[in-house]
Amino acid sequence: MEFRTTFPIIKSEFSIDYETPVMFIGSCFSAEIGKKMEEGRMQVLINPAGTVYNPASIGSTLEAIIENRKFTITDLNKYGNLFISFSHYTNFSDEDKDIALDKINSSTKNAHLFLKNAKMLFITFGTSRVYRLKETGRIVSNCHKLPDSNFTVELHDVEEIVRLWGSLLEKLNNFNKDLKVIFTVSPVRHWKDGAHGNQVSKSVLFLGIEHLLGNQTACGYFPAYELMMDDLRDYRFYAKDMIHPSAEALDYIWEAFTETYFTPETKRIWREIKDITLAINHRFVTDSRKGKKDFALVMLRRITDAEKKFSYICLDKEKSYFINMLEDNQ
Repeated sequence: MEFRTTFPIIKSEFSIDYETPVMFIGSCFSAEIGKKMEEGRMQVLINPAGTVYNPASIGSTLEAIIENRKFTITDLNKYGNLFISFSHYTNFSDEDKDIALDKINSSTKNAHLFLKNAKMLFITFGTSRVYRLKETGRIVSNCHKLPDSNFTVELHDVEEIVRLWGSLLEKLNNFNKDLKVIFTVSPVRHWKDGAHGNQVSKSVLFLGIEHLLGNQTACGYFPAYELMMDDLRDYRFYAKDMIHPSAEALDYIWEAFTETYFTPETKRIWREIKDITLAINHRFVTDSRKGKKDFALVMLRRITDAEKKFSYICLDKEKSYFINMLEDNQ
């Protein structure tokens, strides 16, 4: 007897390997999958403006990247001691406006150059609800914990999403003819909208994506939402907040992702490199100098071996870490 509702995922005709630059933009789920690629030292850029959730804000982020827009002081707002940008996540804020602008513009420029040569762009929509700043009427990417009274909330409809993204997909195609766009819907429920409100919001996203998949630049859909809600339909696959996927669920979805997009050789290399990059998080049971020295020697040999086989992968950070560990425990 089968106690799960599994379903097949068609393998993509577009493969990802170590020569494939990939950008992820969208909700925190998009960041989680991107981080997995980072663990294997693949060519990836994740959320260059920080986490964004709704199609309008994701679209605005991409337009700024395509244009290599230079943000100025007029794009910042002062809140408390911080200069903030409603187009960027909180880690771009700073007490010094010049530092804030430098972080924003450096990230935009880097993303512009990366996207120009990227082969795949994964878009993860989280919600179709948007927040407008009452003072200006503009949709914000991040509310920066300002009081709710500063914003109005509205639900974007399918037609608005299709119109906005139909135009944006054209711009992306003109900017980079080789770019393939893959859509996903985040399996994380926006509980602030309520149970019914979350379902309505997600439904709008699904319908919008269904229309957009007819565009030649939109090359596919990855069923992250369905894997979580239908296949892993059990609270043991959720984190303590009962909203976000657990580490086990993320690993399961990642495995499905690699089966869909990775070549067998890419998966093998990723596993080997990931074991090296995550080794710097190793915690020792006892504070034994010999144990740490032996571990460092083993890892340095593995790094040397990996560098010989995969000269295009940089492991300088890991090498420096284990050299320091070795020197500290002589």
